[in-house]
Parts: sequence; structure tokens; C-alpha cells
Amino acid sequence: MNSLIFGILMTIVSFRSGSAWVPSQSLNKRHATGSKAITSLKQAAGSLHGEQSCFLPLKQLDQDYYSPRIVQIAGAYPGLTVEEFNAVQSEEAPVSGQWTYDFSDPDGPQVGTVAIEGSQVVQGCDDPVAIIAEHPSLGVPLPETLTDPVDLIVLVDRARNTFAERKFLVIDNPTSGIEIGAFQTKAEIPAGSTILGHVLLVQIPWLPAMKPTKSGFMEEDEYF
Repeated sequence: MNSLIFGILMTIVSFRSGSAWVPSQSLNKRHATGSKAITSLKQAAGSLHGEQSCFLPLKQLDQDYYSPRIVQIAGAYPGLTVEEFNAVQSEEAPVSGQWTYDFSDPDGPQVGTVAIEGSQVVQGCDDPVAIIAEHPSLGVPLPETLTDPVDLIVLVDRARNTFAERKFLVIDNPTSGIEIGAFQTKAEIPAGSTILGHVLLVQIPWLPAMKPTKSGFMEEDEYF
């Protein structure tokens, strides 16, 4: 079947230390809007979105976008038991223009999973992993009426671990940990840092505070 039709389940990792984002074990899903007040963020070593002609590969969802749903598998038939059938959990469908995360295995090596719509970019990602980033940490501008940080899905290909000019990289900075930023030259990367992957896609939810999309006028439908 055409792989562009289907979304894929991505493993989510957190790049913040402590409990700044990692959910409690009782939480099994989190909406894309987030729920925390915007806190002060340290300046990453590299450029943020829009700085020095460096731009993230942003994708703005429409207000009528229906995200792929994460559905658990109960088992194989024939042979499926009633206990197995009833054991799996289901979650509410995401709000239009947004998505939800699955935290059904809080003790697993991953933080959770999220469904990302299929595309050539997603299909071409050899070693994908998802990071949840608050929009100010990447320099992504959103309406000023949004006083809380908005969660963005950052799709990273860990197979691409070499330098590329003005591309957004995930690096392991020995003095501050994992950072996301773009660099004009390889010499700008902090000494001793390791390139962990390239950012291939940043997905932005549609929120009620945003202007409607699909108005019929391209200049009105695009934030970026």
C-alpha cells in the first residue's frame, strides 16, 4: 500500500532534565497545547528558527485536520481470549487540529508514542525519534495571546549524524546536554559536542487562538 497514506508511531524522548516535561505515571496522554507557564529558557549554542537565515521545516496543521489515532492491539484471532480483548485501553480521539500522546507503558524505555501522518519526509527517515519541544525553545513564533508554551513535535533522524550547514541539528553539548540549533559552520558547534541527528519536521498544532486556515487566500492561511 502507498506509505504516504499511513501515519507511523514514533518513540518520544525528552531532552529536558528532571521532571520538566516527563509525565507522572498516572498520566496516559497529553494534549498538544501543554499546560505550563512559559519559563525562562537558556540560549542554545546554535541559531533558533528565523535567526541567521536558518528556518525549521515547519508544518502547521489545519483546524479541520484529523490526526491518526493510536489504537492498541488486543491480540491475534483465532485464539484471542476475552481477558486479552478487555485488557487493552482506548483513548479519546484527538481534538481537530491537534494530536495526543500515548503513555500506556510509563515504565518502558521510551517516554511514550505519538502518531505522525505519513509523507515523503517521514518515509525517508531512516532512524526516527520524536522529541516534544516547547515553541519558545526553538524560536517558533506563535500568537501572543498564547501565554502557555505550546508543544511541538520534532521529528529527528538519528541516522543523519554529520554536519550540514544551516540545518537544525540535535547535539550533545558536554557542558549543557542535548540542544537543538543550526550552525553556519562546523566550527560554531561547541567543542566536544556530538551530532545526534537532524531535524526533519516540526509539527505545529492548530489552536483556537490561531486564525482559521483554508480561508481561500494563501496569504491568510499560512503563518510561516
